[in-house]
Amino acid sequence: MAAITAKMVGDLRAKTDAPMMECKKALTEADGDMVRAEEILRVKLGNKAGKAASRVTAEGVIAASVSGSTGALVEVNCETDFVSKNDSFLSFVQSCADLIVAHNPADVAALSALPLVMGDFGPTVEDVRKGLIGKIGENMSIRRFKRYADGGQLAHYLHGVRIGVMVEYNGDAVAAKDAAMHIAAMKPVALSSADVPAALIEVERRVATEKAAESGKPADIVVKMVEGSVQKYLKEVSLLDQVFVKAADGKQTVGQYFKATGTTPIGFTMFVVGEGIEKKQDDFAAEVAAQVAAAKGL
Repeated sequence: MAAITAKMVGDLRAKTDAPMMECKKALTEADGDMVRAEEILRVKLGNKAGKAASRVTAEGVIAASVSGSTGALVEVNCETDFVSKNDSFLSFVQSCADLIVAHNPADVAALSALPLVMGDFGPTVEDVRKGLIGKIGENMSIRRFKRYADGGQLAHYLHGVRIGVMVEYNGDAVAAKDAAMHIAAMKPVALSSADVPAALIEVERRVATEKAAESGKPADIVVKMVEGSVQKYLKEVSLLDQVFVKAADGKQTVGQYFKATGTTPIGFTMFVVGEGIEKKQDDFAAEVAAQVAAAKGL
């Protein structure tokens, strides 16, 4: 049996918003497996246990660049919100997006090797990054990017600098822009239910199965309950099946909106700053105590 530490309980609570004792029970049942413990909490507590899972604390900026039918989204991370508002940092991130469009780098390493001069820093993207680290006094890193260049039309939407969406489509530009805004708000995971990753579906099926089993209903009914839950999940996370946020009747789906406007979606990308990154939580009291002790020579 794995030892369940206070830190493990605290981390699970931070991710799920579940009560402390429930987190400890779930970790004990899961023998310390954090992922399994999250599933156990979802079975016991429903969606409440997952509502905080999308909260991210890493800082940074999303930038977009489009030139004709070629476009890109890029995420560059930093340590604090203060730096994410720095003009030099913002200019660097936008330059990265423009370079991705112009040069089609294969990965972050290739992007870092591209030529770039900003003020006294250069002659490459990596040199500018290092120069800004020295000037601003905070670490920063290029995390990821997505480039489009397959000939489709492109629409993008930036919600501040923390959420970026790019939609590839054929048809109406206004409809595509509306869809990009919808994606930023509703955060679908795939274009259609057929595109939802199998791993995500498996997790939902497993959770639904455990919930249905607790109902005590006959096996054939349990099977139907599970399938119903999975289908409901697919509609909730598939862009085309989601109810359009600007639907006048409150019922029209994004798919129906596209059809009504003669628009064919090809795909989309959504970046949320820090998504999936766990930021170190500093213990302020401990830090102050350490500084006091150091000052006293202890």
